Amino acid sequence: MKKYFVLASIAALIWACNGGVRSVPDDNTSSASSSSDNEEASSSTNSSAADDAKGIGKFTHVDVSATIDKSMVAAGQKIYDLKCSACHHLDGTKLVGPGWKGITQRRQPEWIMNFVTNTDENLDKNAQAMSLLEECMVRMPNQNLSDDDARRILEFMRNNDAKQ
Repeated sequence: MKKYFVLASIAALIWACNGGVRSVPDDNTSSASSSSDNEEASSSTNSSAADDAKGIGKFTHVDVSATIDKSMVAAGQKIYDLKCSACHHLDGTKLVGPGWKGITQRRQPEWIMNFVTNTDENLDKNAQAMSLLEECMVRMPNQNLSDDDARRILEFMRNNDAKQ
């Protein structure tokens, strides 16, 4: 039962986040700043935006083909049924967590896989995940998914979005 709640919470958080914006604190301790300071701040801001888009975790590039792998979808369906369905609907309806409709259009594959495999750190540090937590008000539990299971869930989500 606990596994269902955790997985559903994760899926809900993924769906609910529609691109939270992280503000970068303005540190104006001196009125004159050097160009290297400005370049460093710009680089830091761009890095944060990239981190937000891909989430926090080991996935920096996920290859997804134009066609959907039906065997991975079937395996992803089993994982969804076991760990996600208690909290997430496949349509846009919010349950405990957000519905999954359109998630693969709103989030990059890397973000999805990083979120489901590194849930706690993303909820603590990633602006998009934190925004989902504010909307859903329920912290998704870590489902302890393997990298392969996360990829299967991603393919299941892609297939779900292709049907709608």
